[in-house]
Amino acid sequence: MTEIRTRWIDGMQFLSISSGGIPLVIDVSPDGGGRGEGIGPMELLLHALAGCTGVDVVSILQKKRQPLTGLEIRVKGERRGEYPRVYAQIEVEYIFRGKGLDPKAVEQAIKLSEEKYCSVEAHLASSAQIRSSYRIVEEE
Repeated sequence: MTEIRTRWIDGMQFLSISSGGIPLVIDVSPDGGGRGEGIGPMELLLHALAGCTGVDVVSILQKKRQPLTGLEIRVKGERRGEYPRVYAQIEVEYIFRGKGLDPKAVEQAIKLSEEKYCSVEAHLASSAQIRSSYRIVEEE
């Protein structure tokens, strides 16, 4: 079982401590009553998605002995207008770096993450349409 502790600081700001003792400041933007000095709760979901799929994809490509030297994941989310304002659409863009990466291996790694391994994506997919794309930047 995973357990975190979250403590209200003031305004709309909270300090959350992971089970491993790592701190995270949660705050909403000024237009939401906060100071914008932390990560918003809904934004955290996008961070979690990027981290979850990133771990999967890197692990799979390493097992396939692909020459991966870098990976950037950009995630954009569009929320519904009515409450609860869950994400309706999410776009995930993977930018791979390496010398001689096999596009088929990259596509398979993304597909396995999306359809089998990434628990965060499985949660979000129940309310959002998630689309992904990728590109490979060839290094010299």
